[in-house]
Amino acid sequence: MFRYVVRRLLLMVLTFFGATFVVYALVFLNQDDPIGALAGDHPLTDSQRQVLTEQFHLDDSFLQQYWYYVKGLLTGDLGTSLTGRSIGDMLGDAWPLTLRLAVMAIVIAAVIAIGAGVVAGVRRGGLFDSGTLAVTLVLLSLPIVVLAPLAQLIFGIKLGWFAPTAGKNATFMQLLLPAFVLASTVVAAELRVSRAAVSENMRADYVRTARAKGLSRARVIGVHVLRNSLIPVITLIGVDVGVLMSGAIVTEKVFNIPGVGFNLWRGLRTEDGPVVVGFVSVLVIVFLVLNLVVDLLYAVLDPRIRYE
Repeated sequence: MFRYVVRRLLLMVLTFFGATFVVYALVFLNQDDPIGALAGDHPLTDSQRQVLTEQFHLDDSFLQQYWYYVKGLLTGDLGTSLTGRSIGDMLGDAWPLTLRLAVMAIVIAAVIAIGAGVVAGVRRGGLFDSGTLAVTLVLLSLPIVVLAPLAQLIFGIKLGWFAPTAGKNATFMQLLLPAFVLASTVVAAELRVSRAAVSENMRADYVRTARAKGLSRARVIGVHVLRNSLIPVITLIGVDVGVLMSGAIVTEKVFNIPGVGFNLWRGLRTEDGPVVVGFVSVLVIVFLVLNLVVDLLYAVLDPRIRYE
């Protein structure tokens, strides 16, 4: 196990620097006039433009700019946005909101997917099973750029069941509708995987053996089938963290939540390269760590799995 963790950590380091290099290259190639985009309609003097250009090394080559970024990163400095604000401080303000939203979305998606997936898998071919497949098909066909404003319009403005927007000090109820919207990006795939795993395990030999020993149907499903069926679902949840982070960009923008996704959207719009690269770097770390945790959970759920 120890050697496996060390190997994974080394691969995570290589993956991290490879991902940041690609992101930095894309941001560098996409830059047109970041200072002009930041200033908007406000005029800038030549001296102001020159000072900002030197401060952020905008005249240097790509490799020089990336080297400045890596040097700061190795010392724990994520840099400074073109607005002059520390990216670390921006992350400190934005991360708690996105973390609350993401955790709520993960819990909502997992509860719905596992609960409905177990029922659909046990009653495969029934009315509930057909209904869940139809609903997941609709969710898979609706991109979040359509679903988020549609949910805001129907449930937030027309029906008034939820707050149509949130803010920096958003409450649980204000984040509930955005969390459901964000959960919808992953719940369909998780439900289908859960249903398929339960359906397959219900026909396994160990289930027939357990029933032959006199165990109740509820115990067989709740203890044996569910535990084995959770392995592919947990794998998918770990991968879905990346989907949730990308979906948060649209969700936070629509519902006016100043989290990580909102700041990323604003950084892209204003061509604020340091903000985009800094925020994406942190998201890459979160994604890599969560995937390592998910892999280690395999051994807990399935004693047959051993890492060497």
